[in-house]
Amino acid sequence: MITAALRRLELDDVPVATPTGRLVGASGLLLESVGCALRTGQRCMIEAEGRDWMAAQVVGFRNEISYLMPFKKPEGLLTGARVLPAPERATQMIGTSWLGRIVNGLGEPIDGLGKLGGDHPLPTQPPKINPLRKQPVHEPLDVGVRAINSMLTLGRGQRVGLMAGSGVGKSVLLGLITRQTVADVVVVGLIGERGREVREFIDLSLGEAGLARAVVVVAPADESPLMRLMATELCHTIAAHYRDQGQHVLLLVDSLTRYAMAKREVALALGEPPATRGYPPSVFSVLPELVESAGNGEHPLGSMSAIYTVLAEGDDQQDPVVDTARAILDGHIVLSRALAERGHYPAIDIAQSISRCMALVATKPHLAAARQLKQLTARFEQVRDLLPLGAYVPGADPLTDRAVALFPRIEAFLHQGTHEAAPMDAVLRQLEELLA
Repeated sequence: MITAALRRLELDDVPVATPTGRLVGASGLLLESVGCALRTGQRCMIEAEGRDWMAAQVVGFRNEISYLMPFKKPEGLLTGARVLPAPERATQMIGTSWLGRIVNGLGEPIDGLGKLGGDHPLPTQPPKINPLRKQPVHEPLDVGVRAINSMLTLGRGQRVGLMAGSGVGKSVLLGLITRQTVADVVVVGLIGERGREVREFIDLSLGEAGLARAVVVVAPADESPLMRLMATELCHTIAAHYRDQGQHVLLLVDSLTRYAMAKREVALALGEPPATRGYPPSVFSVLPELVESAGNGEHPLGSMSAIYTVLAEGDDQQDPVVDTARAILDGHIVLSRALAERGHYPAIDIAQSISRCMALVATKPHLAAARQLKQLTARFEQVRDLLPLGAYVPGADPLTDRAVALFPRIEAFLHQGTHEAAPMDAVLRQLEELLA
């Protein structure tokens, strides 16, 4: 009796038919399927010309129609092509073997070094943590950049944005931070950038030693918006795994703006109305969700610091993505085109930049020195245009006189070569000597 019942249960589990849908529409990146119930987020396979199959994901539905978006450029599709639910993928495993590897948005290796594996399952989405259980930011993060370590000190677990227009040095500064930051693991997301920069960043910014402790996730500009979204979320999932294993993790995402643009493409394709400068409202709801998955977790020893580059289109600091990022991040570092045009690198405008965690990790003498240096810089900027004309008359204000006298040394202090190291202890000594 028991054996017969078990056999009946086994027979019930055998599918008697394969659910199949049909492709009835294709407009740009959005495909329409009918005839098969598909859930949002589910992956499926679409029959293409030449007995080939194309992978896609369900991004929405309306009535009987399921909306799909392919992972790659949709070519060779035919009206009425079969749409099949993809078999459930085996859970990806992650471990130390991922270090030194380069993957795409699906977690597939693209460096030709073989398969990836590990001892722990990799979640499909970045984990959410109860805010009351997150470890506080209480240690400084040494990023090896003199202007940041001295004036905009970051903490382990802080999330900060590098904000600037195009061609001002965001990627160069990101490479400098990558090489110099004290961290156990570095997770790099190259999202929506030029394909040429991928190899340059790996060879020049990371180098062989840097790559050995890094995981690089790549989704260049010619990838589909869906792949760019998945690659950005995968970065956060990987970084969260190493953080929860008790390691100090540095997450670098270049860039957050390309993630927002990819989300905009998907939302507009689904018919969502544009709101602020063409961005639908859903873009500004997913950005906080993404950023909140970064930062510290529950593990008392692990940390996850995140640095995002944010493109200010036309150098507009009121760009909607820039303004949103400034509100949800724990600080912002503004790169000035005027400083870059004067040959001052990194072109960090310390007057417009702020680290909201500096007061938590810096000593009182350090805070006082940084405040004094910022005051001197502001005073000099007030009279900068008068100096070439000979219109500035010393003696009226002692603080301004001191600012004018010290500014060449201040400018030299804030300047740094692309391969120059600036550890925290040495920077604080130099800051003290400068203001003595």
